[in-house]
Amino acid sequence: MFELLVLWLVFSFFSFGFLGLSFFFTRKLATKPWQLTVKENYRPKVSILIPTYNESSVIRLKLENLSKIEYPKELTQIIIVDSNSNDQTVEIAQSSAETHPEMNIKMLVENERRGKSAALNFALNHCEGDVIIVSDADCFWPSDILKRALPYVFDPSVGAVSGPKILLNATKSWVTRTENSYLHSMNLMKLGQSKLGSTLFFEGGFSAYKREALGSFDPYNTGSDDCGTIITLAERRLRTLLVLEAQFYTTFPETWKGKFGMKIRRGNQLVRVFWRYFSLVVRGKIRFSRAVIIQGILNYLLGPLMFFALIITTALLLLSYPYFALFFSVVLIPKVRVYLFEAVQNYIILLLSIFSVAVNKRFLIWSQPEDRSLLDRNLLKQYSLI
Repeated sequence: MFELLVLWLVFSFFSFGFLGLSFFFTRKLATKPWQLTVKENYRPKVSILIPTYNESSVIRLKLENLSKIEYPKELTQIIIVDSNSNDQTVEIAQSSAETHPEMNIKMLVENERRGKSAALNFALNHCEGDVIIVSDADCFWPSDILKRALPYVFDPSVGAVSGPKILLNATKSWVTRTENSYLHSMNLMKLGQSKLGSTLFFEGGFSAYKREALGSFDPYNTGSDDCGTIITLAERRLRTLLVLEAQFYTTFPETWKGKFGMKIRRGNQLVRVFWRYFSLVVRGKIRFSRAVIIQGILNYLLGPLMFFALIITTALLLLSYPYFALFFSVVLIPKVRVYLFEAVQNYIILLLSIFSVAVNKRFLIWSQPEDRSLLDRNLLKQYSLI
């Protein structure tokens, strides 16, 4: 009994305890001031990359949203790179570009579908900007996002910045409500990591990179253009930040099935990213932001395995000592129940992701998620995004 209980405590700490301590520590850091040189009137030339695959339902809204951005038109280049769509994405994009002749829009079309990272690599060769910004077609920006976010890129120590995701349908179902709570916690953690040094989590809705620091997208073939790209910046001792001024808006699946499909693809990418980080740390290739990187490795690689071991030891304890179930009365506390539920389902998804990576399963980006159908003109008008 004693030995089993000790094992249970060890597995509990490395699955939930360390995760809780990480969140508590980084949340405290999130309240600290920035140690950066922020130049408020910094206005570099930017290239905005929009990767598409069968985005006919949203691409017109996306370009209308970008037409409202308050940034000098002569300093803005927009590149739509389409990965061989079989719907009307290209035709609608070209028509929308003609409707907004004041926008510098370039249309690139690949002759085969090779995935999002390959599309961005292709588009990078056509970029004229000093700052490269990537934005998914279903993500929408406030009009002042560039004026507010780009001043953080000015600091010589910064290689890239990203922003927090805000859900347009946060209250529509229990799935979106729990995801909204999870995003709030994650954004605080990423902000704290950024103020400590760097965050390792970037979002596809808004990610801005210094061209001189970038090199090429996804050089390690992780299959994740957002988080995988910034591995290069970590090796070059450049900071990667989440800044609240770069927040963007999108929808989220309202059913658990839709959420699971999105999360399992993301989990597969993150496992590959952190395995690469682990390899680089072991070989001494990364000496910058090591605390944040090791924290991520423990949470995203070791944590799921410890959770699996925790399930087994919990089952053994309950079989031998049924009264052990009283310990779990802590879930009666509402806030604890919400965070525990999110943590458990994320660990399950990460376990499946680890297995999918082990069998070399890759997920093509742009499998059409259900949340595309939730976007409409009226919803975007409510938030003054078009």
